[in-house]
Amino acid sequence: MQKKPTDELNDLLENMKPDQLEAYFKDNEKYMADEKKAFYYYMKDVLDEKNIKLKDVYSFAGVTESYGSKIFTMEKHTKDRDLIIRFCIAGHFNWDETNRALKLYGLNELYAKDPRDAVLIVAINNRIYNLYDIDEMLLEHGLEKHTTE
Repeated sequence: MQKKPTDELNDLLENMKPDQLEAYFKDNEKYMADEKKAFYYYMKDVLDEKNIKLKDVYSFAGVTESYGSKIFTMEKHTKDRDLIIRFCIAGHFNWDETNRALKLYGLNELYAKDPRDAVLIVAINNRIYNLYDIDEMLLEHGLEKHTTE
């Protein structure tokens, strides 16, 4: 698949008039993200910015590369919100990036009034990206661990 940098598309849109939109969509159709791919493109863009490889994210999150890529491309859909959060932690996402990823995947964002989410938010905000350290924080507060092993 060909790829055009998002900032290049942003530049095109910056001074565009409404009557030019049709031509923009036609000219850039192959670069447009469909809803199913929006999550994948977002994750990939953030990981690329941080120089983190997808295979490392899968490994860190405790899934095989083949299963992880099916979740990322939404070929398979998971209801396991913790898995998406593990992907974000593995990718060193900040709180906003994590919430955006969850939202794009169709899951609830991290919620400050949920005790377990509150621990995850504090961990992410303090750049604690080790799942075992996060599990310890959760257990200290009588909450369910994030990892399954």
